Amino acid sequence: MPRIRIITDTTASLPAGFAAAHQVEVVPQVIIFGAQSLKEDLEITPAEFVRRLTTAPDLPKTAAPEPGWFVEAYRRQLAEAETILSLHPSSEVSGTVRSALTARDSGFPAADIRIIDTRTLGGNLGALVQQAVAWAAAGLEADEIVSRLRALIPRARTYFLVPTLEYLRRGGRIGGAQALLGGVLQIKPILELRDGRVEALERVRSHHRALQRLKELSLERCPRSPEARLSVMHAADEAEAARLAADLGRTLGLAELPLYTLGAAITTHAGPGSLAVGFFE
Repeated sequence: MPRIRIITDTTASLPAGFAAAHQVEVVPQVIIFGAQSLKEDLEITPAEFVRRLTTAPDLPKTAAPEPGWFVEAYRRQLAEAETILSLHPSSEVSGTVRSALTARDSGFPAADIRIIDTRTLGGNLGALVQQAVAWAAAGLEADEIVSRLRALIPRARTYFLVPTLEYLRRGGRIGGAQALLGGVLQIKPILELRDGRVEALERVRSHHRALQRLKELSLERCPRSPEARLSVMHAADEAEAARLAADLGRTLGLAELPLYTLGAAITTHAGPGSLAVGFFE
């Protein structure tokens, strides 16, 4: 019987097929259009979500998975494992960790369920999940895996550009980028996920310059090693993201650079056309 199982949620943007191949359970985030609540990836596809997002009169809302969904997930995994590592996005931008804690404390007070606030999301969360899976497969004990994850978490860096701050503002996730709102129509902001919060990094005047600056930041700050786990993320702009990934991979000498499609819950707040780069210092 496998001793350790990994659980995450759809903000991890895991590569297609990874979860099924490695018995990772992925709990869905919730997308709300008016009175209709939909489970991300299960009840609405990424393509359908983007179509509705760009045509709906009102911005959809998001909600963390219900505690009951975590209860079900934990029950399924505890039937086959001794320990669960539950990795989720920053509690500064999502209530997912809170839901997971509620489920564990109310339903499984004696079980070995380790809930980890990764202080990140998207590609970096996906990288942490994949690394935890690899360490578990290599036979590491849960304490060692958790210790290694907690050492990685403060080293995570995410830089991203959004076509407009309007989605972040309307979704209430703008954090320290609030100061940029005065020029929302005139600037292309470069933002940073810093200690789990969205913070303003720089402001530039064109999308081309913002893209160049995103590339420069990556080349300046990302270690030139596979251990950096560099990835590129996008919200409905795969072509631009692929070009960015190819440029970075070529310059840094990395043969394989993961390209992550950001899910509906993240795209709701970042907006379609957003691009991001994530790595670990």
